[in-house]
Amino acid sequence: MRDLMELHISDLGGDAAVSAAERSIVRRVATLTVELERMEERFANDGEADAEALDLYSRTSGNLRRLLEAIGLRRRPRDVTPDLRDYIDARPAA
Repeated sequence: MRDLMELHISDLGGDAAVSAAERSIVRRVATLTVELERMEERFANDGEADAEALDLYSRTSGNLRRLLEAIGLRRRPRDVTPDLRDYIDARPAA
C-alpha cells in the first residue's frame, strides 16, 4: 500500500506538490487498490465469484475510478492510425 501511495504522490508532482486532501484521497486509492487485488486473487483461487462478491468488486472499482478522477486521472488518447510505410513494410513480399 505504501508503494502505491508513493507512486501516486510521485505522479502528482511529489510530496511538496500534494495537498493534505490529495494525500487523503491517495491513501484511499491505495487501500481500495489493495483490496481489489485481494478480491481478484480470491476469484482466481476459487475459480469463480458469486454475485454478491462481484457486486462488491464492481462498486469498489467504480469508487476507485471516481477517487482517481478526483486527483487527476484522465484519458490520454493515442494515435492508432497505422503509418502507410509500416503497413507496406509489414506485408509479405509477393
